[in-house]
Amino acid sequence: MNSKNLEVESPEPEVKLVKYFENPYRHAVATARTCYSYNIVYEDDISDKQKNNIGKSVFESGHHTVFQHSTFSFSLNNISRHFVWSFLHSHPYYNSEQTSQRYVKMNKIRAYIPDEIKEKNIEIYKEALKKSWEYYFQISEILLKGLVDKEEKRLKRNLNEKEIKKLEKKAIEEARYVLPICAFTSLHHTINGLTLYRLYMLMNTLPTYEENKKIITKMVEEVKKIDPDFFKDVKDPVKLEDTIEYKYWVSANRVEKNKDRFIKEFDESLEGRSSKLVNYIKDGERVIGDAVRVVLGATEEELEDKEAIDLVLNPSKNEYLTESLNLSTMSPLMRSLNHLYFVFKKKISHSADSQNQRHRTTPGSKPVLSFVDSRHPDYYTPYLIKENKEAYNLYIEAMEYLWYVKNKLIENGVSIENAQYILPNSLNIRFMESGSLLNIMHKFRMRLCRNAQREIWVMSVEELEQIRKIYPNIAKYLGPTCIIRYKAGKKPFCLEGDRWCGKPVWTWERFNIDEYY
Repeated sequence: MNSKNLEVESPEPEVKLVKYFENPYRHAVATARTCYSYNIVYEDDISDKQKNNIGKSVFESGHHTVFQHSTFSFSLNNISRHFVWSFLHSHPYYNSEQTSQRYVKMNKIRAYIPDEIKEKNIEIYKEALKKSWEYYFQISEILLKGLVDKEEKRLKRNLNEKEIKKLEKKAIEEARYVLPICAFTSLHHTINGLTLYRLYMLMNTLPTYEENKKIITKMVEEVKKIDPDFFKDVKDPVKLEDTIEYKYWVSANRVEKNKDRFIKEFDESLEGRSSKLVNYIKDGERVIGDAVRVVLGATEEELEDKEAIDLVLNPSKNEYLTESLNLSTMSPLMRSLNHLYFVFKKKISHSADSQNQRHRTTPGSKPVLSFVDSRHPDYYTPYLIKENKEAYNLYIEAMEYLWYVKNKLIENGVSIENAQYILPNSLNIRFMESGSLLNIMHKFRMRLCRNAQREIWVMSVEELEQIRKIYPNIAKYLGPTCIIRYKAGKKPFCLEGDRWCGKPVWTWERFNIDEYY
């Protein structure tokens, strides 16, 4: 496919309220009244006077849990992946199902164009979009040809259409790293009323404040259509210049300072890893042992640390671990794993972190991207592209070009945050992330599966090995679902069905990064 035959499409964000609670404000007041009533109070029991007085009083006093009962499910179209990463998914209180660039070929040039760029720099931006897609198509074709040739040589036969389609998924998964972060996506997005209040109040936050405002305003308008009262007590959004990040940025006069010093210092601290363990709870086996004994009312003489760990983490003894439904937070015993905590420093691509951040119980401190902008190309290179000389040369060319365009836009007077929209999915993101053993264990179950995105898989392997060095008696029980079920003797070991990776991972003694492909 040739991008020159495609037109650049950039329609306005499309927001539709698909499912919702009727009378959400009145329902919130009814839940508040129930706290002071012997019986359940329902919406019909609330007078207009109570609705107005109690609703305002509850909101102003900070008793906001009543506004969490009402849930709103939106369909969102024509929004950038950068906005989703930077704002929509930057907190834990949501649920989304989003179009995946791993599995869906991007056959149209559809992307967000900031208003500031539309005024003076539209041609250079559109040309960059077309070239990005051209690189994407070319690299996809090169990678697919290489994968087919390699597989046919291995099997000593021609591949059928189904087999080629499977390899095409691998090709587009890695080629997507050249697509810009302004590329459009579509998703179902469900949040409660309190979360929508918070998004509204801080919608002018960098680096995607312009797009934040457009989309969140539409979401609020959709809710007001079904209940004009729901936002009547909420203050106006915090202005950009009053956000704490922006005020520090301006007061410290950091706009013109060299961001490469931060990048160099951070990367050196990683010591060649994509994820480095920088802190953890000391004497963790003892901590878990104590927590397990508290739950069971056991003495140390009755239940030693090693036995306590085995009881909660050994899948042959804890059958909850073998379920596809994550039961860990509901189990009194398994909640004892919350007390062992790990902190990591990480560097992965914008694309990989967009998936990584979906693990909302392992929160991260992510950069305000415009504060760490580098004039020099700063990106991740996928494995298959590294292995293919023709694809690699095109990839390097694409990276140099997209950073050139970003820098040119800034020289033309475009703000850093808007110029960065043209940067590729491969853009490096540096951040801190932490989590309890309970939540990291679940993350490993999902991301140590060989069907996971390779970049996140490698990061998870690094993390597991670092934990293993500190707590071998704990790490021996960690791994993907297939290994957990194998240790419990529960078939099928893999729950992926037709999506099985094709290798008996459960027989591996250790993960090896070279074994991914």
